[in-house]
Amino acid sequence: MIRIKELSVTYKSLGDSCDALRNMNLELSIGETCAIIGPSGCGKSTLLKVLAGIIKDFEGSVEINGEPVMPHKQKIGFIPQNYGLLPWKNVSENIRLGVKIKNKKYAEDKEALAALLQQLGLRGLESRYPRELSGGQQQRVALARAFLLKPDLLLMDEPFSALDAMTREEIQNVFLDVWRKHSVSMILVTHHVEEAVYLGRKIVIMSAFPGTVNTVIDNPLFGVEDIRNHRDFFELCLTLRKMIKEDWSKWEKKQREFGMLPAY
Repeated sequence: MIRIKELSVTYKSLGDSCDALRNMNLELSIGETCAIIGPSGCGKSTLLKVLAGIIKDFEGSVEINGEPVMPHKQKIGFIPQNYGLLPWKNVSENIRLGVKIKNKKYAEDKEALAALLQQLGLRGLESRYPRELSGGQQQRVALARAFLLKPDLLLMDEPFSALDAMTREEIQNVFLDVWRKHSVSMILVTHHVEEAVYLGRKIVIMSAFPGTVNTVIDNPLFGVEDIRNHRDFFELCLTLRKMIKEDWSKWEKKQREFGMLPAY
């Protein structure tokens, strides 16, 4: 269980302060996928940094399986936008990096590594370096590294944004196939509404700055076969876009009322 209660994060600089998150509450069951969408600057990436243990100065509580966030103790996988691959390590070494950091013996994960290489279509590429891979292949390596770790929580910060549309859909399909075999708790930050509907069993819409949870939707379409060709898929995407746009408009109105934005 991932439990976030009354989470607030404030950035301070040169005597000024800025609330990135304010009184955020969210719960995620074990093995559940959660897609978070919202306007730019609403604190989505800040939330991931709190969950990853990068940001430690916050108010409220954040728990992973009943314990505070402790990266040295918990297994937290993180896939950033640029995949986070080390250019001087080959595919096999990059995939094994997470378990190596956690002081696990490689011998204990040989079978898991072989299975992931097969599932992600990376067999035969073990000796290649990131510069020798396509964007889609690099993303598969990042996914393999994350799943080999068998994380308590997998965090993904717009991991497919750098891919072209066709490759992005292909990697999304690959991700779901691997996720079904491992049932990892996952939080995905994305700007793509379609991606949120496709990958999130739970969809969280965050309000505009400062960020908090505006709406939580239990996605009725998650796992539906050939979901992208369903009429309900397009209707849900349109509904989510409308909700996000309305919330953003309310935020802009309030900012203008307080003189934070110029009036048109």
